Amino acid sequence: MEPSPADFALEQEPAPAGRTDKGVGSVPWLGGLEATCEDCMALMARYPDKHFDLAIVDPPYGIDINSSGRLGHYGGKGKTWDAQIPSAAYFAELRRVARHQIIWGGNYFPLPPSRCFLIWDKQQPEGVSFADAEFAWTSFDASAKTFRMRPQNADPERIHPTQKPVALYRWLLENYAKPGQRILDTHLGSGSHAIAAHYFGAHLTACEIDPDYYAAAMARIKRETAQTTLFT
Repeated sequence: MEPSPADFALEQEPAPAGRTDKGVGSVPWLGGLEATCEDCMALMARYPDKHFDLAIVDPPYGIDINSSGRLGHYGGKGKTWDAQIPSAAYFAELRRVARHQIIWGGNYFPLPPSRCFLIWDKQQPEGVSFADAEFAWTSFDASAKTFRMRPQNADPERIHPTQKPVALYRWLLENYAKPGQRILDTHLGSGSHAIAAHYFGAHLTACEIDPDYYAAAMARIKRETAQTTLFT
């Protein structure tokens, strides 16, 4: 049986001082961005049940990717955020505040069965040690789908060890959301989601607990939303 939010006792800690950035970029936001530097549990606690139409999140997989010699230098050196997976309370809160969820790394988490897994096929050559694909668990009752793009052919600027392409988030929004909807992102990371949401026209509420990643993401969002259209 899938646990309900009431099954967990949420231990709230004081949220670090955060700030909200709305309307960043040189053109008006089509939907809007609210981004804070704080713990995602504190953010979700402020919202009523089913406030968000959709949550698209990329939480830690618990595989200690920061220790990777290849990826540790993308702003991850010395950080330990990927040491363990989120708590059961996190997933309960996610279900409480969002009508639907897309959760990257779903194959690492104790989630209920879903027939609508989404797959990012990285089109890696044979023999590399990196994973060929990443999997997202979803709450949708629909067929599984695959997005294909090599990381090397994605965004030229990389600021985060687990950065995903803007094009991947654009694909998710175009297929599982509608312009004007309220979207939640509990782990802003590199800001790719915010850039895609800007051009799609969704209202994104996002947070990032690490102040270094938060500052880098906000700077990237401002740079990459200065144009009037999103080029592919």
